[in-house]
Amino acid sequence: MPRLDKGLVEVYTGNGKGKTTAAFGLALRAAGHGLKVLIVQFMKGWEGYGEVEACKKIENIEVVRFGTPEFVNPASPKPIDIEEARRALEYAREAVLSGKYDIVVLDEVNVALHFKLIELGDILDLIEKKPSHVELVLTGRYAPPELVKAADLVTVMEEVKHPFRQGVVSRRGIDY
Repeated sequence: MPRLDKGLVEVYTGNGKGKTTAAFGLALRAAGHGLKVLIVQFMKGWEGYGEVEACKKIENIEVVRFGTPEFVNPASPKPIDIEEARRALEYAREAVLSGKYDIVVLDEVNVALHFKLIELGDILDLIEKKPSHVELVLTGRYAPPELVKAADLVTVMEEVKHPFRQGVVSRRGIDY
């Protein structure tokens, strides 16, 4: 089974579009080289994401979603939102530490941190304990400075212009 010589920690953050898309692109590239990828999605219980459907057809990419179909209210998250985020983190922790995967993506984990659904210390601990061959990718707006400091690669997606501002709603196949 292929292995990375050195697995790094990547963070994709910022207000611009493309964080999850970049992570799925990395997963696709890795699968093409025979690497095994797990994508753990936080706060994405809604059905209908095109990238998830596409990955069902790719042998080396596994996607596991946690959360409810409803948006999380950051000012007052429901107990089920906290429970789902903690379940996602535990699932991710077991997967990373198992060494079974070459790349593990924690999609929207930065938002889960920002909404205080999970603790920053738990993510920093996971980074510290991950096997050396595992690439760990953390996506979502609001990456805290401690996470940015702990990462090897940080990309900030910056919104310059977005059609939503002109009233264009999310489009199937483009935005989800």
